[in-house]
Order: sequence, then C-alpha cells, then structure tokens
Amino acid sequence: MPKYWMISNRNVQANGLGTKRRILTYWETDNSAVDVFSNWRPVKAAEFRDHLLSEASNFPPLDALATHEDQKHVTLFVHGYNNSWDGAAKAYRAITDRLFTGDASMGICVLFTWPSKGSPAEYLADRSDAAASAPDLAAILAELYDWLLDRQKLGARRPELACRAKTSMIAHSMGNYVLQKAMQFVWTRKNQPLLVSLLNQLLMVAADVDNDIFKSGETVDKSDGDAIANLTYRVTVLYSGVDEVLGLSAGLKHFGKRRLGRSGLDDPAAVPDNVWAVDCTPFIRDLPSHHSAYFDSPEVGNLMREVLRGIDRKILSQEFQLLSSG
Repeated sequence: MPKYWMISNRNVQANGLGTKRRILTYWETDNSAVDVFSNWRPVKAAEFRDHLLSEASNFPPLDALATHEDQKHVTLFVHGYNNSWDGAAKAYRAITDRLFTGDASMGICVLFTWPSKGSPAEYLADRSDAAASAPDLAAILAELYDWLLDRQKLGARRPELACRAKTSMIAHSMGNYVLQKAMQFVWTRKNQPLLVSLLNQLLMVAADVDNDIFKSGETVDKSDGDAIANLTYRVTVLYSGVDEVLGLSAGLKHFGKRRLGRSGLDDPAAVPDNVWAVDCTPFIRDLPSHHSAYFDSPEVGNLMREVLRGIDRKILSQEFQLLSSG
C-alpha cells in the first residue's frame, strides 16, 4: 500500500499540478520525494478509496487497545495560501514524517491540495480560489460522513466491523478558510440535526479566518463556526502574535475581524465548549518564518500529536505549560 496520499482539484500539467481549479484527482506514491510529480501515480477515486479503507482496516481494533488515545487516525491536511503544489507536498511530507511514520505512526495522512497561486502578491486571488475550492473539499468530507454513518450502524450490529480509525484534520493558514466553507456545505446537507461527528480532532493552525468565527457559542445559528463546532468533537486553535504573514493578511483585507491565527479567540468565554486555543509564541518565537514554524517546532509537533490522540486539554496545559484560552 502507498505511504503518501494526495487528493487535488488543481489542473494536471506535464510536470505538476497547476493553479486552476479542475475536477478532483487522486494520487498515491511510496517515494519520499513527494515534490517530484513523476513519482506520483494517478488512480481512480474508487481505487483510492478502496486502498485507503484496506489500509485502515489493518489498524488495531478499538477493543484491543488499552486506551482510546492509541487508536489510529486517518487525517486530512489542507495547506494554506502561497503554496505551489510541490511546496504543499513538502509541507505534507514534513507532517507525515513527524506524526505518521514509524512505530509511533498515528495512522495515515492525506494531502488535499487546492489551487493556491503560490505568490504573496496573489493573496486576494487565493482567497477567491479558497472559497471556490470549498465544494470540492466538501464532496470529500460528505463521502467520509456517509461512510462513518454506515460504519456506525454496521458496528452497532457487528462490533468486529466497527471503524478502526478516528478521522481528523490539520488545516493551515487559508486552508482553514477552505475548511470553514466546506464544513458549512457538509453540515447543511448532511448533519442538521446532528447524527455523527465528522471529525474527532481538528487542528486550526495559523488560521487565516475571522477570530470571532465561533461567536455563536452554544447557540445554534447555522453559521460557519457553528457548523465546524457541531461536526467536530474538539477544535484546537494554534495561534501566535508574532505571525507576520497574518499581520499582512489583516492589513490587505481591510474588512472582517482580526485573524484567528494571530490574535486567538475573540472572546474565549463565549465559544462552544469544544473549542479552545493555544498561544504557541513561546515555541516558535526564535524560529524563522513564524507562519509555518509550527511544523518545524518539536514542542508544537509533540503538542499536535497529543491533541490528535485526544488528551484532555487541562492535562495538555499542565504538560506543555500552555498559554491556553477557551
């Protein structure tokens, strides 16, 4: 089975994936040089799904685990703006190598790469492309939701066939805007009222979205933040005030609220109970490129692992001496 997995709505070119939105394509490779396009093998959607399900079926069954924290994951990584496809692939490999490789592997990680322009000058165009890509990500999530619902019903009758993997997502920068809009699509179509959580854990890293996105709190108002909170068991926001890129983002936009990934939650006391935020400044202050430094910091990498495992936030705050809110 492949080691690296990729889904994309970018146009396919001779030497890579482009910056135009096209139909979803599916890719697999065992080669660690994931930024070399010739190393990837295109597969049909059904073949990709079957391979992924086959790999996940080899995970240890839940009832054989000492604790639920040891259950494996199928995690989707959504990159941010200013990422060419090969840049996104490199970021994906870094996450895979840190969290999804070796004896301590958390399971499987899949890259979703959308047509970011790959240039800071194209910021506003990237925001438009991010919104346009939301239905494509929503289609993936909706299929996952239907599969989870079916497995839940099947597992109730035959426990040995219950799902062996948790589902989770890591979204970076403007990838959170793609996520935000995609979750609204899914919740509107699939999950009102709530039937099953789509994601067990969601990590919103340096999120380029409004920091009052969860302002509805425990009130159901069918907003984007409401959709995210209702479709996810726990949402963890990683932010830092030293993020220069999100400072530029706020300056370029001249609309909306402050950036969630730079300022944290607008009002931590007024968000849903399953949403919290961590100030990662102590871990990334001395690293270059603060906007992406989360993936270079060993401390943040360890924190991501424990968050995905589902460790209680109070314990995490104690173990990592976190500056947390929410």
